[in-house]
Amino acid sequence: MRFILPIVMMASPAVAQEFVPREGDVVLDAAAMAADVVGARHEFYDGGVSFFSVSGTYTYTYADGGRAYGSYELRDGGAGGVVCTSFAQGFSRCDMYVRNADRLVLITQDGDRFPVRP
Repeated sequence: MRFILPIVMMASPAVAQEFVPREGDVVLDAAAMAADVVGARHEFYDGGVSFFSVSGTYTYTYADGGRAYGSYELRDGGAGGVVCTSFAQGFSRCDMYVRNADRLVLITQDGDRFPVRP
């Protein structure tokens, strides 16, 4: 008789994440990132909107109106500032914001890039 044990993976914020900036990216430290993201509403080209409140809570509103809630912490990582978000559903991740040609761009821990709409 064989027993198969389920594998449970918990995503944990990794500050030492390897973010790979592109040519022209200006990497922000935690203080500069705070000035650009805390208290600001950011709309992305897919219709989603993120909001990092001054109280440390986070809300992401999907294009269809659904919402994800959580909390966040700004940290100085090895290559620049990162924002680590812990979602109410138990998922966590760390992302980085950069400036490129006067545009704010979110780089996820998986390397995906999402420019913020002007």
